[in-house]
Amino acid sequence: MTVVAPVTHVDHPLIQHKLTLMREKNRSTSSFRRLLNEISMLMAYEVTRDMPTQLIEIETPLEAMHAPVIDGKKTVFVSIMRAGAGFLDGMLNVVPGARIGHIGLYRDPKTLVAVEYYFKMPQDMHERDAIVLDPMLATGNSAVAAVDRLKETRPKSIRFVCLLAAPEGLKNFQAAHSDVPVFTAAIDRQLNEHGYIVPGLGDAGDRLFGTK
Repeated sequence: MTVVAPVTHVDHPLIQHKLTLMREKNRSTSSFRRLLNEISMLMAYEVTRDMPTQLIEIETPLEAMHAPVIDGKKTVFVSIMRAGAGFLDGMLNVVPGARIGHIGLYRDPKTLVAVEYYFKMPQDMHERDAIVLDPMLATGNSAVAAVDRLKETRPKSIRFVCLLAAPEGLKNFQAAHSDVPVFTAAIDRQLNEHGYIVPGLGDAGDRLFGTK
């Protein structure tokens, strides 16, 4: 029997409050961008909760001690372009030493299948923990394609972080990558006939970059 990695619903009140503001259709581009940045910083705390640490020796003003630090260079934030960029900045505010990878995908408007146009990762991925960032897990096709490619680099671990998920997308993703845990701020009702999450918040990329 296949063990499916958990889906973590990050339901902190601050995150839920800011997500509600983001959903509002008249929210300005600058406000939407700022809120996504803030939410990603807050979600970073949950996603990195069990990040490994090591003890180093330091001097406080009073005495020497051994204290824990993380090795941010072993963490790779993998941004699924283009909307993943909105998640990336906030995460980097929390883990500034992290490396960054990019996966360029677009969704074919007729088939809804993800088409890759760019892929760039740091070297030595087998030594690194990858955290994949994409605000929307809708059909799940882009997320599945991104993790398919990422697994070719053999990272130590993979986690997928999104702002909103649809039940259909979660089912699709877990069927393909049952070993990858998912972190999301909300699981919405369903997808509509165009593959958008409802009630959702619209097209995250368009709202983030003001392109519609």
